[in-house]
Amino acid sequence: MPRGGARAVSGPPPDPRSLRSTKAADKGGWRTLPAEGREGEPPEWPLTTAADREMDLWEDLWAKPQAVVWEDMGQELEVALFVRTLAEAERADARVDVKKMVRGYLDSLGLSVAGMNRNRWKIAPALEETGAAALPDAAPSRRPSARDRLKVVPSGEGA
Repeated sequence: MPRGGARAVSGPPPDPRSLRSTKAADKGGWRTLPAEGREGEPPEWPLTTAADREMDLWEDLWAKPQAVVWEDMGQELEVALFVRTLAEAERADARVDVKKMVRGYLDSLGLSVAGMNRNRWKIAPALEETGAAALPDAAPSRRPSARDRLKVVPSGEGA
């Protein structure tokens, strides 16, 4: 077991609101994924014959926002391996190592919050039912200063 030193996923995940992450975003950036997900039919199943559960998972996953990136990067095989592993992990008698593999896939495919942050992906605000765009994000919050925490008392109040 290695000791000390940095690891690939050590430290906190990037935060799109932090100044450091903003500087990193200028260089490579955060990718905004469409809230409505990927449109169209899922790709052809790349592994040996799929079980019904695997095909259900396959279709559901390829409709997610993250699928836009998977398609761009040609990750059909990785997604299929995740689907097969997830279907196995769902069984009551599934081995612990299979469940750990699922967790790794969730992160690498951006299906967990940590995975989304590490991949520098965010999902666009969803459109409201009226079809209008959601309100833009509020201005980045700042830490309150000591002055902000002071209460102003008008003269003549109190005592």
